[in-house]
Amino acid sequence: MLPDAPRIAFVAYDRMTVLDFIGIYDPLTRLKSMGFLPALTWDVCAMQPVARDDRGLSLNATRFNEPLGGYDLLVVPGGFGTRTLKDDPRFLAWLQSAAPAKLKVSVCTGALLLGAAGFLRGKRATTHPAEYDALRPYCAEVVARRIVDEGDVVTAGGVTSAIDVGLYLVERLAGPDVRRKIARRMDYPYAMPPDSMVTPGP
Repeated sequence: MLPDAPRIAFVAYDRMTVLDFIGIYDPLTRLKSMGFLPALTWDVCAMQPVARDDRGLSLNATRFNEPLGGYDLLVVPGGFGTRTLKDDPRFLAWLQSAAPAKLKVSVCTGALLLGAAGFLRGKRATTHPAEYDALRPYCAEVVARRIVDEGDVVTAGGVTSAIDVGLYLVERLAGPDVRRKIARRMDYPYAMPPDSMVTPGP
């Protein structure tokens, strides 16, 4: 259970996919801007002051090269940068500093980073369908679903699933009515079908 004033760490790194980041950032931060969780806070966390995607867009970090302890929710986007970062001991040690976070979330190939950091051991997970084989060594089972919820870890599929998982987390944090209101404000017309997520087992 997250506190009433949760702190979110949005991880950024070079060669990430920006939609993975923005798709989840937008609905979650609306919890504050629309007044549903006014005490919500967040940081854009990176290992350097500026993170750049693979097409030249830059994102300024609000905290860089600092441990990720003290956050309640860790959000890790995917992107081509995950292919090298999953084998980078320095980056993985930094990510592992978020171990105390009560909820860890990935979008797309961000699951490879959660897995390489050890956060998916014994858990079901998903990622971009093209990377299922790459994910298998890190988790108990790869599930072909849009969202896989294992309680303290939530993984989402390919790029556009960032919006779906963002709204899904809004519901976990503030309830279905708030999710509907935020989705309406975003002009997001799609309801997630029943088989688009996997909920924890008994």
